Amino acid sequence: MISQVVVTEGVRLAHLSGQVAWDADGRPVGPGDHAAQAAQIARNLDTALAAVGATRDDIIKETVYVVDYTPALLPEIFVPLRAGTTEAPASTLVGVAALFAPEYLLEVEVVAALRTR
Repeated sequence: MISQVVVTEGVRLAHLSGQVAWDADGRPVGPGDHAAQAAQIARNLDTALAAVGATRDDIIKETVYVVDYTPALLPEIFVPLRAGTTEAPASTLVGVAALFAPEYLLEVEVVAALRTR
């Protein structure tokens, strides 16, 4: 599910701002539903990473901020975030009291390695 260490050589890095569960029009997706929000965040990551020629498999580090975290939420969060990927990044999960707006339960910040293909 995660890698303890990720080593990259000879690559450029893309640092993405924290991604939340909003749609293309900036409307919240899945208020109150961690799994729905994780799935939307995965789609948002796909869009942002594609803009720099990368995919979620190129993510080498992620920080996941979770409102009202409990261990039971791990599958709801990570199954959607890892769907369709073959590589697991180094990962940190941080339980938080709140994010910037009450509709959002998750925020995911990533660093991706931009490899020459």
